[in-house]
Amino acid sequence: MSTPRRPSPPLEVRERATCMCGHGGVCSSYAPGHALHLIQSRLASATPSEWIDAIVEAVDLSTGDIVVRSLDGTQAFALWNAERATHELDEGAPVALHGRYDVLAVGTRRFNVLRIS
Repeated sequence: MSTPRRPSPPLEVRERATCMCGHGGVCSSYAPGHALHLIQSRLASATPSEWIDAIVEAVDLSTGDIVVRSLDGTQAFALWNAERATHELDEGAPVALHGRYDVLAVGTRRFNVLRIS
């Protein structure tokens, strides 16, 4: 007669997943404001009518905060990006913000941004 098999308990995860951008590395997260996912980029490209042309009003290199204002001056957007988008921007620079998928276009570069307001 064989002895009954006791199931082994599941392993506990002891470390939290963290994005490497907080440690000076490349973003390893696709959360809002982190790395731009390929699908997010493609969806933004597939809906060109939802881009908002804007001008950069303020950039904070230490926090990753960005403020852009639409060309008609009616809307201001406070954004955040962990993937060093602030190093690509200067105040007064033209950019485009995708209204639905929160993609910031700076020239040919695209960044995933988190809307703060």
